[in-house]
Amino acid sequence: MRPTALIPALCCTAALILSFLCLFAGHKKGFMEDYHLITLNTSLLGETLLTDDRPTDTSNPITNLLNLIPNEVSDTINDKIGEVTARLGIEDWYSAHMLNYCEGQYTPGEVANATLKDSDISKNVANCSANQAIYRFDPTRIIEQRLNESGLDVTLEDLKWPEDIQNGIDALNALMAAMFVLYVIAICLIFVALVAAVFAVLSSGRLSACVNFLIATLAFIAIGLASALVTAVMIKGTDVINQHGNDIGVEAKWGAKFLGLTWAATGLMLVVVLMWVVEFCIGRRHKKTPSYAKHG
Repeated sequence: MRPTALIPALCCTAALILSFLCLFAGHKKGFMEDYHLITLNTSLLGETLLTDDRPTDTSNPITNLLNLIPNEVSDTINDKIGEVTARLGIEDWYSAHMLNYCEGQYTPGEVANATLKDSDISKNVANCSANQAIYRFDPTRIIEQRLNESGLDVTLEDLKWPEDIQNGIDALNALMAAMFVLYVIAICLIFVALVAAVFAVLSSGRLSACVNFLIATLAFIAIGLASALVTAVMIKGTDVINQHGNDIGVEAKWGAKFLGLTWAATGLMLVVVLMWVVEFCIGRRHKKTPSYAKHG
């Protein structure tokens, strides 16, 4: 009987739940939307089209329309660009999750002002794509499709959408398959570690602790690699998108809450590994105790 094995069993249970949440966060409308990988904020898309030195002769239909507006009221119109993008069928945000992407609007407004604080702005989910084990998050194609469906003669080129934004998205998509596989492997190994820990409660000795240590170590490595990979991809992808998107009012944010989940699961599995090291050492000491008692 090893009552102390309940501690790694409980840690494995918590890590398993957190790993499942990482995989399924945002998989349906309204379920853990804030636990995204990356969110692309397009609510201010086009706000830079109005400038004091804007051209007077252009083939851009949006700029031709906005050029009729005097410079002195440009700032006011820029605040209303969100209404223009809405007419074009473009949502305020697009967020990537492990199994799908979602889109929607910011409510009650896109940006904070004198009467609206950042903390008061929330996401209103309009739609989520179908769940797919390995999918491509492609907001460029999504926005282009929305423009085509709007019936207006407006293209991504008219909105000055930089092609380099896709580089950041491609970085995410290129490793999406690897991230998904690592999370599935980690979940399976954590489950095995949980079952082994439960059996270890009813047993004793160094062999049981050694087997559990090996299984827990494999699970820790799997979830650790998944967490490290998703962290690198999220941060790098966000940096690339912001580098090229800020000029047209597009901003990307990586999901801090998602990182909290995945690294918490990693930390719990580290605790499990250390616990089995302690159990192994305790079992070795207990094995020697009868020998001393006999000689006494």
